Amino acid sequence: MQKFTVEATLRDQRGKNEARRLRSTGSVPGTLYGGGGQPIAVSVNARQVVGVLRSEAGHNTIFTLKVAGGGEDRVILKDWQVDPLKGDLIHVDLLRIAMDQRMRVKVPVHTFGEPQGVKLQGGIFEMVTREVEIECLPGDIPDEFRVDVTPLMIGKHLRAADLPFDAAKIKLVSDPQRVVAHVVALRAEEEKPAEVAAAEVAAAPAEPEVIKKGKKEVEEGEEEEK
Repeated sequence: MQKFTVEATLRDQRGKNEARRLRSTGSVPGTLYGGGGQPIAVSVNARQVVGVLRSEAGHNTIFTLKVAGGGEDRVILKDWQVDPLKGDLIHVDLLRIAMDQRMRVKVPVHTFGEPQGVKLQGGIFEMVTREVEIECLPGDIPDEFRVDVTPLMIGKHLRAADLPFDAAKIKLVSDPQRVVAHVVALRAEEEKPAEVAAAEVAAAPAEPEVIKKGKKEVEEGEEEEK
């Protein structure tokens, strides 16, 4: 597994102006807390944090936070904020961890394979839940849960309890019956759009007939006058 180190400095000043100044220098404000220590305001290297988020384990990556003049901590990204317009990182929350203490994290679920209910029965595959919450030691946090959905037929579900994990190391916090993915049948209106269109066309001619009738009566009246 790739190891990451993020450089940080202690942060004395607060406020929007200071946050803008930090971001202009390639850093973002953050808060370090947990692990029995006091919360500390820090500024962290934005590029290095983005590298952690884009790694295989993503936000569940355990990395070293190296604070200038303040030592090192093993941490995990607890939360982060991104500018909705520019997509730039603007703030992070970092949680100190102890490798011998269990913690709760959310792990993404990825599927592979073509469900038989889609291939043979013409159903639709739907992903309902994209991550589940678990509890385990930091060293046992999986990067993801990968599940083969090939056997799924119409009406069959993949539930959280079906995910491949070692129950001796990992406790499932999410509801075991939560549906992760399933294959459903096409709805009736999706299966027969041509029939619906035909019915609408069949119901349309009533008004034109009245119009034509009125026109015919006018023409007959004109002939009588002649």
